Amino acid sequence: MTAPLLNRRSLFAAACGLAAFLPLRPAFAADQLTFDGLYGSYSPLGLKFSDKVKELTGKSVSIRGFMAPPLKAEAQFFVLSEIPMALCPFCSSDADWPDNIMVVYLDRKQTFTQPNQMIEVTGTLEHGSWTDPETGFVSQLRLRDARYRAV
Repeated sequence: MTAPLLNRRSLFAAACGLAAFLPLRPAFAADQLTFDGLYGSYSPLGLKFSDKVKELTGKSVSIRGFMAPPLKAEAQFFVLSEIPMALCPFCSSDADWPDNIMVVYLDRKQTFTQPNQMIEVTGTLEHGSWTDPETGFVSQLRLRDARYRAV
């Protein structure tokens, strides 16, 4: 049996004797995804998401990859790619654009890493076409409320 995950607010409440009034978030492990498992098929009509992606949409997932150089230093999102990228993917031609990418929207500000540093990202999975209203960037796969760590 795993112990409940305590956040700072829960620890403060417990120290003040208020723990009974705050719900504790249960500890859970995020489901693992791989870039190979994102799509079920490729056809002339385009990519089709895998059954696993459809099943895990709206759930917490983790995936490992490499951070592409961010669009701008203060960006709230970055592109996670299967392979390290030395160039900004937004400045490259379509021929240089990787097949396996995912957009990551952070839940808080984090320092960006070097493009050759493998990271593991955990967040809530979304799939389907979506256009970021601030940047106009169109994505098919996203992680929301995400955090990452070097692996």
